[in-house]
Amino acid sequence: MRNRLRVLRAEAGVSQQELAQRLGVSRQTINAVETDKYDPSLPLALRMSKVFGVPVDEIFLDDWSPDGA
Repeated sequence: MRNRLRVLRAEAGVSQQELAQRLGVSRQTINAVETDKYDPSLPLALRMSKVFGVPVDEIFLDDWSPDGA
């Protein structure tokens, strides 16, 4: 799974620390999500969606295909 969190955060002019505070998580959590080392929980992904005003699937991109291709 890939994500666009870093791009959305940069477009909004928000630091990792500021975003972390708004979401109630650590800056390290934001960094881990941005570097694809951590997939957030559904509640956290939904909060991110609300903060940026975009659907979850515009933040998190899943390359998985049901046919295995």
